[in-house]
Amino acid sequence: MRVCTWNINSVRIRIDHINRLLADQKPDLLCLQEIKVENKLFPANLGLDYGYKHIFLNGQKSYNGVAIISRIPFFEAQSKHWCNKNDARHAWVKFKNHSDVNFELHNFYVPAGGDVPDPQTNEKFAHKLEFIKEMTQWFSNRRDKANRFILVGDLNVAPLENDVWSHKQLLNVVSHTPIEVEALEGLSSSHNWVDAVRYFVPPENKLFTWWSYRAKDWEQSNRGRRLDHIWVTPALQNSISSASVLKNIRGWERPSDHAPVIVDLDI
Repeated sequence: MRVCTWNINSVRIRIDHINRLLADQKPDLLCLQEIKVENKLFPANLGLDYGYKHIFLNGQKSYNGVAIISRIPFFEAQSKHWCNKNDARHAWVKFKNHSDVNFELHNFYVPAGGDVPDPQTNEKFAHKLEFIKEMTQWFSNRRDKANRFILVGDLNVAPLENDVWSHKQLLNVVSHTPIEVEALEGLSSSHNWVDAVRYFVPPENKLFTWWSYRAKDWEQSNRGRRLDHIWVTPALQNSISSASVLKNIRGWERPSDHAPVIVDLDI
């Protein structure tokens, strides 16, 4: 089973990009973040020509929003509000494999957190920390060694030193501050999550999924961050067979500033 996560930064602007990805990479599950559209205005029949008949949306006008596009039928789909806000940041679905074993896929768009890494003066940063805290508590309460969960999305935190272009220069920049990294480590511990991409790429190696639009030549400067993640619970660890970041897609015409991340699982 191939799982792909991608912060698309407006689904309606990049319909052709999505169809190209579906045709080239053939993921079984495509999880999108920042679709920036209400459910009723989501592009009709997106992916249908490639066999993607199952879609679950949690969208809103102009901001945020997540979508799960699947070739595999799911038997349950839900969305959840976090921090008492209805801001369309989470969707999850349940599947069964051929052995009738359940597994869940969770698609998240964690708040970016604004520019100032101080929860006392920056409400957006406080929201981000509270959001991750609630996620941590929720998954801790559901913890069971038999759970087969997949967590994907734009978590908006680059936790490792080599998940950013310069650890020293970004220590006080939102997405790589110690308080955010500590919060994400708490989330990781909530279910002993396995970082499926770093399962193959050692922490000594640089690894990015996002490059700012502000760079004149994003590829040459390569000042990236790894904000997009795919995690699995320990019950699925032995199922991970490969992982990759599709960096070349960041170079397509009118791209998202995020590259898709793909993980293959033997489920």
